[in-house]
Amino acid sequence: MTRDVFTSPQGRKIAYRVTEGSSGLTFVWLCGFKSDMMGGKVTELEAWARSQGHGFLAFDYSGHGQSGGRFEDGTISAWREDAIAAITAQTSGDLVLVGSSMGGWMALLSMLALPERVKGMVLIAPAPDFTEKLMWPEFDEAAKVQIMEKGQHLRPSDYGDPYPITRALIEDGKTWSILDKPIKFDGPVRILQGMQDPDVPWQHAEKLVTAMTSQDLVFQLIKDGDHRLSRPQDIARLKATCAEIAIAVKGEAGA
Repeated sequence: MTRDVFTSPQGRKIAYRVTEGSSGLTFVWLCGFKSDMMGGKVTELEAWARSQGHGFLAFDYSGHGQSGGRFEDGTISAWREDAIAAITAQTSGDLVLVGSSMGGWMALLSMLALPERVKGMVLIAPAPDFTEKLMWPEFDEAAKVQIMEKGQHLRPSDYGDPYPITRALIEDGKTWSILDKPIKFDGPVRILQGMQDPDVPWQHAEKLVTAMTSQDLVFQLIKDGDHRLSRPQDIARLKATCAEIAIAVKGEAGA
């Protein structure tokens, strides 16, 4: 396992951790909005992947964690570029993308950009199109005016200081909307969703189930689960789900 920084084709300094594996399969963790690669789910899954002989990649988007740049300069376009750059530069061969919250959107966009390499996906409270379909409708009129006329609004956070939501983020997000048409992917997909999630309602994940073309898609709705799904039982479920995906992917490869 190494920790390092590389420069993306767009000139951004992207921090990452990568573990080489022997199984021929690499799991890629895609973080959520304002999250980073040091979280408990990431490190637990990384240890699991290593124990199973799988490769593993985690990285921080620009403006997040240990990567360069300012959070307020970020957009969906930029973070998508970061994800594709990290995957392309730091991995080879077959991939399983594991995306949490916004990372679910990044996983889907990365899959659409690299369809020949992505063999399976595990999505945790996936939030595709969240800027337009979840975040924008929650703002009151005063916040919307601030964003559109002044360029940003400081959004309160339950986990720390308020953070800026910019007009660029909202407007750019619309260009990457994917829920309103079929999302073509034929590999196995597993979606883990808490029913008590205040940030990404379970009905939002249900829309993704409908949009995806994969017939090997399982949607697990956890009745007492929150958004983070980071309790010991949630992490155990995540590991079991990733193990199931690995078997499914290898089975398809051998078919």
